[in-house]
Amino acid sequence: MPLFSMKTLLTPGICLLAVAALLHTGLIAPSAAVVSYAFYGAWIAGLLLARRFHSTRIFSALLVLFLAQQAINYFSGGHVPPGAPGIKALAAIGLLLPLDFVLLSFEREKGFTVSSLAPVGLLLFVESVIVAVLCRPEPLAAVARGIHHPLPAPLAFATQLAFAAAAVILLIRFLLFRKPAESGFLSALAACFLALRFGGVGLVPSVYFAAAAFLLAGSIVETSYLLAYHDELTTLPSRRAFHDALLRLEAPYSIAMVDIDHFKRCNDTYGHDTGDQVLRMVASRLARVSGGGQAYRCGGEEFAILFSGKTTNDVIDHLEKLRADIEASTLRLRGPDRRQEMRGPDRRNERPRGRGQTGHAIRQLSREASSNGLSVTASIGIATSRRENPSAEEVIQAADKALYRAKAAGRNRIETASAPRRRSRAKSAGIA
Repeated sequence: MPLFSMKTLLTPGICLLAVAALLHTGLIAPSAAVVSYAFYGAWIAGLLLARRFHSTRIFSALLVLFLAQQAINYFSGGHVPPGAPGIKALAAIGLLLPLDFVLLSFEREKGFTVSSLAPVGLLLFVESVIVAVLCRPEPLAAVARGIHHPLPAPLAFATQLAFAAAAVILLIRFLLFRKPAESGFLSALAACFLALRFGGVGLVPSVYFAAAAFLLAGSIVETSYLLAYHDELTTLPSRRAFHDALLRLEAPYSIAMVDIDHFKRCNDTYGHDTGDQVLRMVASRLARVSGGGQAYRCGGEEFAILFSGKTTNDVIDHLEKLRADIEASTLRLRGPDRRQEMRGPDRRNERPRGRGQTGHAIRQLSREASSNGLSVTASIGIATSRRENPSAEEVIQAADKALYRAKAAGRNRIETASAPRRRSRAKSAGIA
């Protein structure tokens, strides 16, 4: 699992554990007013953030959280322990809240339109009516006779089972998609469980409800961070993260610029969907580069790899292994592309405009299409900082020049900024 995914999963859990430790060890003793302000502040901030970033799922989850907390407070009358209506409210919320979180986790973001919000609004209305009917006050005659209907044991077990099942589903969804929203749902669900576990009403449960609101709001901030610093298509750190990393570098360091060979021809021949699959495949190999390198997507088919504290001689073998790994990878095509069927023969008859490798690449495209398999190659240029002038811009320019030499020398090879290298014995395959 990528490092940023682990942070996305563990950070909310650590925050929740910190809240629990401070609360139950007596290190903090917040007043009811402070906790109330914290809950409403986090709730309103979360709604505003969700509206600004068009996150209908988090917006709806915050509404569920608010209605759940208000229903428990209302039917318990603020008493600890709650009476029969409050106990029924705890039981109903204990089943409906995890169900709503799971349903919202499967919901797709559709924007703030009437058609997208209407189903969620209708669901919350129906659930509110159900809770109101189940938790209506006892008749006065029953109260006079001392008849009470406490929460039955099987229902308490059902509540725990509902939370456990929801937690497993949300964890699986996070491991599959690795998005902060799923982590926010999971951590907020845990906070809500603790709130119900401690009675649902009073100071301690209110702190946990406030923590749940903070965690949901925080997932929006984490999502915006990932969108800004990570490429959504390849999941690699983006150009902005690359420039931030350059500011922290100290000599010596090396920068390798990587470019997928003939990528435009791949898009023209197979379509942009296949091009996206190629980018993801190459990015997955770059993410596993050895030698302590960190890969970034700089845009299009261009990538960069930073090697902190390493020189060209230190990383050249690791880059050669990476180049061979990319060349040996094969992408299974889902089916024949219409553009390939219509344009393939014409493209084969075109006159080559460049070196002999261009015509060879076009012929390879036709052979690859018949086998429904596609392989690509990459050219790499690398440069190392100078101790007397460790300018990152100069190193990038030197690596770019080395990359251009690799392209001009036939592609599918590595060139260094110091001196040209001999042609690798490995032959180009597929697109390159």
